[in-house]
Amino acid sequence: MSSGKIVCVTGASGYIASWLVKLLLLRGYTVKASVRDPNNPKKTQHLLALEGAEERLQLFKADLLEEGSFDSVVDGCEAVFHTASPFYYDVTDPQIELIDPAVKGTLNVLNSCTKSPSVKRVVLTSSIAAVAYNGKPRTPDVVVDETWFSNTDFCRESKLWYVLSKTLAEESAWNFAKENGIDMVSINPAMVIGPLLQPTLNTSAAAVLSLIKGAHTFPNASFGWINVKDVANAHIQAFEIPSASGRYCLVERVAHYSEVAKILHDLYPSFKLPEKCADDKPYVPTFQVSKEKASSLGIEFIPLEVSLAETVESLKEKEFIDF
Repeated sequence: MSSGKIVCVTGASGYIASWLVKLLLLRGYTVKASVRDPNNPKKTQHLLALEGAEERLQLFKADLLEEGSFDSVVDGCEAVFHTASPFYYDVTDPQIELIDPAVKGTLNVLNSCTKSPSVKRVVLTSSIAAVAYNGKPRTPDVVVDETWFSNTDFCRESKLWYVLSKTLAEESAWNFAKENGIDMVSINPAMVIGPLLQPTLNTSAAAVLSLIKGAHTFPNASFGWINVKDVANAHIQAFEIPSASGRYCLVERVAHYSEVAKILHDLYPSFKLPEKCADDKPYVPTFQVSKEKASSLGIEFIPLEVSLAETVESLKEKEFIDF
């Protein structure tokens, strides 16, 4: 338990961050949470309704691109959980929409941390996107682990803008942390699914929603999948376990969309799920991601089947689907 320590969560209204705030409050922490607009009930109501929020949740306005706007948020905090970063695929200007907020925002938050002597450790929400995209073949016998880094040239050539934004943000963060003596740990989850706390639809839950909402085909893609509760828990363990260091990949399983569609069909036989792939090419192969390091944080990994069921039930509850 936290014995009333003060910690900060940036981008607190987001999918992972909302769960992180929930679990931190349940553990007795006082949470200083940054949001872009504290007056927008869509972004704050679900946080203010959490158990312990009335006593121990403080909301702050902060903007990733505004220098110094995190100074007051991190001041007095022992841990800073930096989760704020845009995640979407349809972009017209990747530099402005994804790269600047990810990179400048991360450096902005870290810079605020250098001004606050109370900060003992920063836990950065990165992504498997910053790990697995280096042009090396990924096949069922390949094991991706924390020593892999995505290659920025490869990302640019492949127009993988979100992947590029997360890769550049994590690289910049490690360089800054080294230069400024910041104790930093990064959490690198794959596609995060499971129950939603926030009222808005996030990108990874939308991927599941599109499959069950009458899509005719499933994408020819293989992704790692992980439950949002495991991700939030890993962030807290990364702060609470003194020996935690470096990066932690979080992937319960890598599965092709065909397997995801099959699991959903087994769980919900009445759903009209796509049976055909979006193209005629061979299926993009799956690969493995090492669980060894994540297990050292005590993560036991909720199975993909459970995560998918929780996602669907949550989408029903939030009325994104009606059956």
